[in-house]
Amino acid sequence: MAKQSFKFTNAAGRRLSGVLEAGKQPMSWAVFAHCFTCDKSSLAATHVSRALAATGIGVLRFDFTGLGESGGQFGDGLSSDIQDVVSAAEAMHERGMTPQLLVGHSFGGAAVLAAVSKLPTIKAVAVIGAPFSADHILVHLKPGLGEVPSGERLPVTIGGRVFELGADFVQDVCGQDQAARIAGLDRALLVLHSPVDDVVSINNAAGIFEAAQHPKSFISLDNADHLLTDRADSVYAAKVISAWVGRYIDRP
Repeated sequence: MAKQSFKFTNAAGRRLSGVLEAGKQPMSWAVFAHCFTCDKSSLAATHVSRALAATGIGVLRFDFTGLGESGGQFGDGLSSDIQDVVSAAEAMHERGMTPQLLVGHSFGGAAVLAAVSKLPTIKAVAVIGAPFSADHILVHLKPGLGEVPSGERLPVTIGGRVFELGADFVQDVCGQDQAARIAGLDRALLVLHSPVDDVVSINNAAGIFEAAQHPKSFISLDNADHLLTDRADSVYAAKVISAWVGRYIDRP
């Protein structure tokens, strides 16, 4: 399989960095959205993308604004991530690699569920360990963040790394109507979740699945942790996604 750099510009004019994972003759294309404060080199992003590429689905995994090698400031909320997903898919389309599948991990799952309505070429969405509501992320942040004066930010430690977030972030995630988006998805949906996920509980998967219309499917990632640190869990998820999506996308 080949791996190559993929740079593109988002709607805000920021230069974003991605990596294309693809075999010699990809039969279709996908965009992978990584988890909150992660980047395109996370274990889940890397392993799932490479495993999908091995099945004939080329994948763009990229860094959201302000993370990894992408420009801009992190912390504008889900709205920024949504637009980044849209920009990534549009950039692929412009270069003759039109994606038909969106895959999102954790908070990236929330982003792809929201972005799909803006992308008519997408025929299927798969989410891994995704929250039902965008404001679920707030339970992992310090209390009182929403009371920070407008325009100001506080240092927040997440996973051992320090980020700056403020009330604008809280307002953005609280203003997202994910339930309505999921109900009106109008795409094939696959929900993958571990029953022992201690970061985003399995109840979130139930909420997504119940809100969505058919066609929809659910796969349990038994014994997997939230970040899919065991490569076998990522490879299993990718193989399931590949087999499932073949029913909904166009392949030569």
